Amino acid sequence: MNLLWLVPLFILFIGGFSVEVSRPDVLNIGAIFSFGTINGRVAKIAMNAAVEDVNSDPNILGTSKLVLSMHDSNYSGFLGIIGGLQYMETKTVAIIGPQTSGMAHVLSHIANELHVPMLSFTALDPMLSPLQYPYFIQTAPNDLFQMTAIADMVSYFGYREVIAVFSDDEQGRNSVIALGDKLAERRCKISYKAVLSPESLASRDQIMNELDKITLMESRVIVLHAYAQIGLQVFDVAHKLGMMESGYVWIATTWLSTVLDSTSVSGETAKSIQGVLTLRPHTPDSERKRAFSSRWNKLSNGSIGLNAYGLYAYDTVWIIANAVKLLLDHGCTISFSNDSQLNGYEGEALNLSALSIFDGGEQLLSNILQTNMTGLAGHIAFSNPVRYMIHPSYDILNVIGKGDKQIGYWSNHSGLSVMPPEILYTKAPNRSSSNQQLYSVVWPGHTTVQPRGWIFPRNGRQLRIGIPYRVSYKDFVSEDEDTNTVRGYCIDVFLAAIKLLPYAVPHKFVFLGDRHKNPSYTELVSMITSNVFDAAVGDIAIVTNRTKIVDFTQPYIDSGLVVVVPVQKLYSSAWAFMRPFTPLMWGVTAASFLIVGAVVWILEHRMNDEFRGPPKKQFITILWFGFSTMFFAHRENTVSALGRMVLLIWLFVVLIINSSYTASLTSILTVQQLASSIKGIESLITSSDLIGFQVGSFAENYLREELNIAKSRLVPLGSPEEYADALERGSVAAVVDERPYVDLFLSKYCRFQIVGQEFTKSGWGFAFPRDSPLAVDMSTAILMLSENGELQKLHDRWLNKIVCSLQGSKQESDQLQLNSFWGLFLICGIACFLALLVYFCSILRQFKRHLPEQSEPSIRSSSRSIRIQRFLSFVDEKEEESKSRLKRKHMEVLSSAHIQELQLPSGTNRNEAGIFPEGHNSNTYFV
Repeated sequence: MNLLWLVPLFILFIGGFSVEVSRPDVLNIGAIFSFGTINGRVAKIAMNAAVEDVNSDPNILGTSKLVLSMHDSNYSGFLGIIGGLQYMETKTVAIIGPQTSGMAHVLSHIANELHVPMLSFTALDPMLSPLQYPYFIQTAPNDLFQMTAIADMVSYFGYREVIAVFSDDEQGRNSVIALGDKLAERRCKISYKAVLSPESLASRDQIMNELDKITLMESRVIVLHAYAQIGLQVFDVAHKLGMMESGYVWIATTWLSTVLDSTSVSGETAKSIQGVLTLRPHTPDSERKRAFSSRWNKLSNGSIGLNAYGLYAYDTVWIIANAVKLLLDHGCTISFSNDSQLNGYEGEALNLSALSIFDGGEQLLSNILQTNMTGLAGHIAFSNPVRYMIHPSYDILNVIGKGDKQIGYWSNHSGLSVMPPEILYTKAPNRSSSNQQLYSVVWPGHTTVQPRGWIFPRNGRQLRIGIPYRVSYKDFVSEDEDTNTVRGYCIDVFLAAIKLLPYAVPHKFVFLGDRHKNPSYTELVSMITSNVFDAAVGDIAIVTNRTKIVDFTQPYIDSGLVVVVPVQKLYSSAWAFMRPFTPLMWGVTAASFLIVGAVVWILEHRMNDEFRGPPKKQFITILWFGFSTMFFAHRENTVSALGRMVLLIWLFVVLIINSSYTASLTSILTVQQLASSIKGIESLITSSDLIGFQVGSFAENYLREELNIAKSRLVPLGSPEEYADALERGSVAAVVDERPYVDLFLSKYCRFQIVGQEFTKSGWGFAFPRDSPLAVDMSTAILMLSENGELQKLHDRWLNKIVCSLQGSKQESDQLQLNSFWGLFLICGIACFLALLVYFCSILRQFKRHLPEQSEPSIRSSSRSIRIQRFLSFVDEKEEESKSRLKRKHMEVLSSAHIQELQLPSGTNRNEAGIFPEGHNSNTYFV
């Protein structure tokens, strides 16, 4: 019988049996924690529960059992390292822990060498790079995300500076560095770092000393990143120092939420943490989470409460179990081999040769990083190569009494929100400022009023306010020698703004200057950066090079550079009365008087005796009537409707011309005229004239650096008197200065004038150190002064002098052009034309009616010339004479018709108008 066909089945059976028997009975994993801490105690219970659940499910590891060994480092980094080495000797496939980042930095080097994955949910130092430590895995969101959430909160509440209090270990230092980076992205900063000794080494006296320093500082926003034992001591000391009262803002990292979730808070402790904001890793609600939470009391025997890190501990065990399952399912064996680099240490007291390399460690690490599961803490997956948990998020809590209330969430997806992150993850990312939202907060001191976030330090020192000692233009800043007080427009604005602040600002004024010349304002501003002054007040222009080193308030007065030149009086001449109109305007106006006089004469000649007479008299009448209308002094009355219409329109034109002439002549006889060819900054640049500027002003740098004017052309001047003297003597062609100074100068000296436009636009403000919150509050106060009118009152009190010279760049009064009046002349011309047209049409009609054309042949030969002569005679004839002649002729026609009627035969008709042949209709004839 051929049994060869059984060979393959036998091989498969033997192979399957060998794979099955190759599974180890025990899979060792280790855990390194300080089990006296809150997270250590919670993690111990959660990990044991997870191991029990894994081993009870045969579908996970089959016949293999997961064995968890726990090593208590007891707050000691050295003991933690010893525990890690012991696990490496006992063929451990993975290590959970260590608890602190300091031990993680050391043990990760051993894990890299021996290929043993290390998983930690508490060593969350953001500097534990997967590139340097590939076998170290953080199974909870690292502190980079926590610090991002805190930075978003600080920015949300409008704070700009914070004080960081932290434990001086790797995780504390590196997390605060990450906080500083995230704050800088939001234009905020850490103003002071208070460093405490790590864990049990920190003493109460050390905490007291650091908090005493903080009370003397300006910022009142404090971020506390420490362990639970140190953190509670900090709050207790802060409470006794009065630092938990209103005005302070405390933000604690996740350590405080673990205390609240896992322990009962006593009455004194509850008072010391009231009003604090804290974070808790967000774990979405689920059926498994609720079942585990209800099971927790039995697991812990009521000794400690469950917190988020207990859920991460439970899930970490399952991450390892699933990765090992995947390893075994692919036929890999759990084996260890000696490290050739340690062979030389065999027999040594340390017995380093017992350390062995986990052969399947690389594959197990790969399986862990491919994890995609839903645990008690939510969805668990890792993003490569950065290797952080996907969708890190936090609950934001406000501690009230013995409990807390949730005021919102933070997620890496959308920032701050009152909606749970799992809902936001279904929507598009939106981190816009309008989308950031939190519920109201009860702050320290049991107040809902948001603290300002900073205060003047309680070190007894007043603010040193630097002010310039001016030797000119003392209306802005000066010292009253009688009372030794500071006065001036700028000082009054500053003091008025200070009064509007909701807090006291102790300060003293310190003069800068040698009392002989104005100081450099750039030097005054730069002394703020060197801490000589805490602020600078005065007539300080806000210019670019100064804004680079200090912060300015809202401008309280507009400013800008202008050019000032001398002016001279335009003395009257014998022909000054001719200047208002251009020659063309004079010519058109004179012609219009003649034309209107002639038109009115034509319209009035036949019916008005005042427009009749000998030719010489009529010519004089035309001239007199036309030009007398200029003064509305014409004696002749108009009787025709057309004449009155033309005269009415013309008198309106004359009224406008007279008014314009009077105004222009008045302006010409009183206007000032430039004595310089400088018309503005453009002509000043192209010229080679000398330019004066005020000592200490930014005008010098602007002229040199921005306008490229040679230094040799610039002449420093110190006072208004020097301005006037230099301009009058011609030692400078123009002075360039800021507008407020120039306005005061011109109010005293009437023989100078501004030319051109302001060629810079700026303002004056008060200078403070960079990121000073006082600069923001003072800006708000200045706006309030502007809105309530107080700023204008101060301006009027100090600077509203009577200016005796015309302000503006246009110095000459332009002559009136024909272009300004052609519309009036056009209307008058159209009226004259229409009146003449109507008049001549009427005359022609009358001429045809009263003087019919003769029928004699001798007359027909010269009919055109006779008609013209008769027409001119008719026009020249007085209208009454024409009517009487027409009447006489009509009577003659009637008498001749009567005689003819007596001589006519029968068969003719007669009517009142005449005698007509029989058969003709009399209606076809008319005279």
